[in-house]
Amino acid sequence: MKNTELTKSKILNATELIEYATNSVVIKSIQKITGNVKAISFDSGELLKAKISPFDTFLQIIEGNAEIVINDKSNLLITGQCIIIPAHSRNTIKAHQRCKVISTVIKSGYEEVN
Repeated sequence: MKNTELTKSKILNATELIEYATNSVVIKSIQKITGNVKAISFDSGELLKAKISPFDTFLQIIEGNAEIVINDKSNLLITGQCIIIPAHSRNTIKAHQRCKVISTVIKSGYEEVN
């Protein structure tokens, strides 16, 4: 998996943010303490292994399609569709064909209330 930074202060085309790499998942990101935005490309058959985030994650398919598995429930998304992965949910992203995804996590608003 290759991870690099997105270009700042430049107009970008979402589908051109990231290129495909053979047999790989490529990630470009902007990460801050309060959250992150990632452009992710998947070659056919690639996946991001199951993980659990303490924050909601907004995923949008910008090219192709992907299977998003949330707590063992499969969701097939196509270009233009999006889904919110709830905080503390086990999730996996699988590409049955090449696809590109934008992932957005906003960490603010999760401060514990006493």
